Amino acid sequence: MKKFALCKTVFIFTFLSLLLGCSEADTQQQMVKQAAAIENSDECHLCGMIITNYPGPKGEIFEKGSEQAAKFCSTRDMFSYLLQPENKRQAQHIFVHDMSKTPWNKLNDEYFIDARKAWFVVGSSKKGAMGKTLASFSRQDDALAFSKEFGGMVYPFDEITMDLL
Repeated sequence: MKKFALCKTVFIFTFLSLLLGCSEADTQQQMVKQAAAIENSDECHLCGMIITNYPGPKGEIFEKGSEQAAKFCSTRDMFSYLLQPENKRQAQHIFVHDMSKTPWNKLNDEYFIDARKAWFVVGSSKKGAMGKTLASFSRQDDALAFSKEFGGMVYPFDEITMDLL
């Protein structure tokens, strides 16, 4: 009877260790996914324009089952693509530039942030690749300060709709 209890205990601990190990590995795998650097020859996934030729924040989407990022010349193009139902379901990781940390006309790819946690200014006077675009910020306070200076309204990611674009 003691052997059975011991075997049962060992089995349970082994099973739990494997379960926790897999869960931890999945979390680490998700954290490893980073935004890809935008290269001089990269074209916008939506419109085909050369991304680096234009000012303002850019966006990237990693879809399920793909290691390559779909890169966009503006956050507006990114949302235009993302808000299509078939694309929304496929999006796994979404990144945008943090305009709290990088200048509008000289973006730094070290400052990509998770778009789902970002704040967006819609309707500002600042121009991107296709005219007006959405300014993206990691901090709501920075988004509000930007909207006071350049106009527009501040929205969290989940409230961006095609009507706002």
